[in-house]
Amino acid sequence: MEGLMLARVLRELQPKLPARNLGWVFPDETTAALLLEGVGNLVLSYRPPQPVLFVSGERLRGDPHGPFQRFLHNRLRGDLLGLEQMKLDRVVVLHFAGATGFVDQPPARLLFEVTGRNANLLVLEEGEGFEGKITLAAREITGSRNRFRTVRTGSLYTPPPPYTKFDPREMTLQDAQTLQAVPLSDWRSHIDGLGPLLSAELARRAEVPLSQAPQGELERTFAALQDLVRDPTVSEGVLSEGAREAARSERAAALRKLLREPLEKRLTLLQNQLGDVTRAEEGVELAAQERGQADLLMAYAHTVPAGANQVSLPAFDGHGEEPVPLEPQLSAVQNAEKLYARARRREDVYERLAERESALKAELEQAQARLAELEQADLLGLEALAAELETEKPERSPYGARYTTPAGFEALVGRNNKENATLTHRIGKSMDWWFHAQGYTGSHVLVRTAGRELDLPDILYAARLAATHSKARGSSNVPVDYTRIKFVWRPKGAPAGQVHYTDQKTVFVDGTLPE
Repeated sequence: MEGLMLARVLRELQPKLPARNLGWVFPDETTAALLLEGVGNLVLSYRPPQPVLFVSGERLRGDPHGPFQRFLHNRLRGDLLGLEQMKLDRVVVLHFAGATGFVDQPPARLLFEVTGRNANLLVLEEGEGFEGKITLAAREITGSRNRFRTVRTGSLYTPPPPYTKFDPREMTLQDAQTLQAVPLSDWRSHIDGLGPLLSAELARRAEVPLSQAPQGELERTFAALQDLVRDPTVSEGVLSEGAREAARSERAAALRKLLREPLEKRLTLLQNQLGDVTRAEEGVELAAQERGQADLLMAYAHTVPAGANQVSLPAFDGHGEEPVPLEPQLSAVQNAEKLYARARRREDVYERLAERESALKAELEQAQARLAELEQADLLGLEALAAELETEKPERSPYGARYTTPAGFEALVGRNNKENATLTHRIGKSMDWWFHAQGYTGSHVLVRTAGRELDLPDILYAARLAATHSKARGSSNVPVDYTRIKFVWRPKGAPAGQVHYTDQKTVFVDGTLPE
């Protein structure tokens, strides 16, 4: 139901308010009807995706279905004092006076979000406007369902964000001239209260194709818009076509939202990975400094006192002395070896990341292009993009990410603590192989071999999976333990994913994905 249609219902009701509340009836689980003296039944149907608000002269019946409708029946009492609409948006609030009796019922508001698949009915505490504490909601919306907006009983209701559009009830021909080159299908982006149905009806009355701009027919189009404000009734032919257009529009909006989130996540990941390359470049400069300090220590090891925290040694270029920090528990040679090792790690990390830099930049450009395409694409374009992205998804199993070792064995990697526990304690058989990065938080890796031994290439492949899916990701010489599943157990009372194990062997691998 669109904004101008709601406005007409409210316009016809306003002269009859306040009206005596004769009670509620509930024809079905998502319909509530308020019988008003001298008006009839004010019907609120809040079933997604086509909620409606209208006045009916029929005799409706029905007892409450569920706790929300029982709450309406028992608590929303007293005269209906007024109705408000937020601009020409699809949000309406009903003000109730409350009632005295054996149990007094305070004044309250009933807010109806007539917003397609997000339709909802909310009871708010007494107040003005469209904000206030939610006493009870027909549909609770948590962060797991919608990360942008939650609707919870007991929380504060937040109305839709403000927007700027022309109000067609106050619009002038001069205002309409700013839309002269805009296709009628896009007028709803600039004019409040218009949706796909009323846009199609406007095109019919103006005798201008929906996909075209009015141009020289602007005056006739503006007259048709004023006529639509007075009578937002949709003809039968437009209703069927508009319904199809509405369905397409809803589908496109849902698909666009579904695709946008993973693309934005991918964009953020690529930007972070390119940031890693920049940090690795800085690490190369540190590596050169550390290697120079190590060379000095090796050259002047005999002059370095034991237990010192720092020593100043003559620079090779003859320009004074260079301070070298030390670990006092290590000898000069051991400090040098540690500096050499640290420099090698920094250089190795940079080399690996530098190899990927051009590919990362290409992926970043592709992700940015896809996001731009996403915002402009129609339904067919969105469906094609969704199909393309689906084919690019890595193969996943119901239990862990799935890989194949060089010898063809299935390797499963847990993606969270629950999956780790499932792989280790339910999926894995006693003679399967289990891998985990030693001393690091990370994934369990299960290699299913049906009791067969693993060759070294398979061991190194699975070990790199374990290292990559751990806190040691990106490091060199990561120790990874591996053993048979029968030697892995969960201690009593330990959380999911925490294990003890014995009879392990250890290999050292890089924390990068194997080919």
